[in-house]
Formats: sequence, C-alpha cells, structure tokens
Amino acid sequence: MSTHPGFGSREFATSFNSVAAEYATARPDYPATLYDAIEELADRPLAGARVLDVGAGTGLGTRPMLRRGATVTAAEPGPGMAGQLRARLPAVRLVRADGNALPFTAGAFDLVTYAQAFHWTDPTRAVPEARRVLRPGGALALWWNVPDRTVPWQRDQERRLRARLTGYHRGDISAEAPGILADLDPALTTHYREVGWSRDLPLAAHLANLATHSFFAVLGPEASRAVIDDERALLEREFPEGEVTESYTVRLTVARVRG
Repeated sequence: MSTHPGFGSREFATSFNSVAAEYATARPDYPATLYDAIEELADRPLAGARVLDVGAGTGLGTRPMLRRGATVTAAEPGPGMAGQLRARLPAVRLVRADGNALPFTAGAFDLVTYAQAFHWTDPTRAVPEARRVLRPGGALALWWNVPDRTVPWQRDQERRLRARLTGYHRGDISAEAPGILADLDPALTTHYREVGWSRDLPLAAHLANLATHSFFAVLGPEASRAVIDDERALLEREFPEGEVTESYTVRLTVARVRG
C-alpha cells in the first residue's frame, strides 16, 4: 500500500462490508452534470462505451452510466458490497477484483472509472493497471463527493468529527488527484473539474449516511452510536423541522491516454 497519507489502510477499506446494506440506501448519488463533465473531458459519450467501474461498491456510480447506454463491468473486492451490487444490478457483469490487479486483457475498455474509491488502491500499481486495460485514446476518471465546507452547519460538523474520529476523511486526495496521476504517468493528459450539487433529506437519513463512512464503521457499533447520538442532539436543535440540505462538490479528474 502506498505511503501517501491519502491512501487508506486495509482496515478502513474493508470496513464497508459490515455496513453494505446501509451504504446502498443512505449514500448520496451523483448529479447528472457529473456524467456530462466526464463525457466532455473524456471526449466521448458514455453511450456505447465499454466501461470498467473499479471499486464499484453497491453500484451508485455504475447505474447512471448504464442509463446513459454504457456497457459496464463492475470490479468490487468486498463481499458485502458486491452482494448489494448484484442484488440491485443483476444484469451487470461483476468481477471480484480491486484496482491493484485487474483480471482483464489489455485494451479491453474505453473508460476506467473510480467513484469514491481510488484512495483505497496503491496508485503505483493501480495507474499502470488502468493504463493496461484502456484502449489507446481511452480515459481514466476519478471522482469524489466532498461536503461543501462553505456551508456553516457542515463546516461545524466537519470540525467536530475531525476532533473525535481517527482517520476522519483520511482518504481525501480529491484535489491532489491530477498531480498524483501526472507524476505517476507523464503520458496522461489530465483535466480537473468541480461540480456542485445538493440534496434535501430527513435528518435521520443524513445521520445514516454519516454512519456508513469508514471512520465510523471501524469504531464498532457502540462507539459509533455515541458519536451519532451526539450529532443527532445538536442537529435536532439546529433543524427542528427534521430536514437538512446536504451540499457537495464533486471533484472530478479525467486523465486521457494519448494515442
């Protein structure tokens, strides 16, 4: 595993299997404008594209690409997450693998994607593997939903969680991704885009989303519940109507293979 501080440990990476069902229902999707940006920066439509979605999890990033007409293969190493993906997207080809060793032939894909997952790889292995399975002229797309810290209540929550939770957002390499890819492979042409969006949801759903993150999952149920209960008490005072708006910036890096 890379020693880069943004790349997560195996303990954190595998923690999602214990909360896979909750992850599938509570985690936010991605806006349509993100997929517009991917198509623009990759210089090809998703319709008809052969896509490898690595670290596909429960399929949150997979489903919108299918809807746009892509043929998607999902690679997911975790048994819990893979089980949720198979239940929700039974027609998708699912392979139990991670980005460090992709069991596919060279040039098999037009696009390799990582939705909220690239930081769980060793990039010195994952980038050459992505390059190997991409056709000439193909593209690698990495993206992350990042809470908008300009929103006061989200900024305050981030500060509280950072103070209480070991490894809070330890995987946030979203802004560094273009430089990481360029350093590892100067032959890649990288592009960066930020896409803002938000969703309205019940406070209970926001708390359920929080609990699916690795920095909660590794705590165990009792310790995690204590932090969530404290957040609930604070947010119920701030949002007595029981509804919140989560605001995000999707940080997208697309790297095109020259040729």
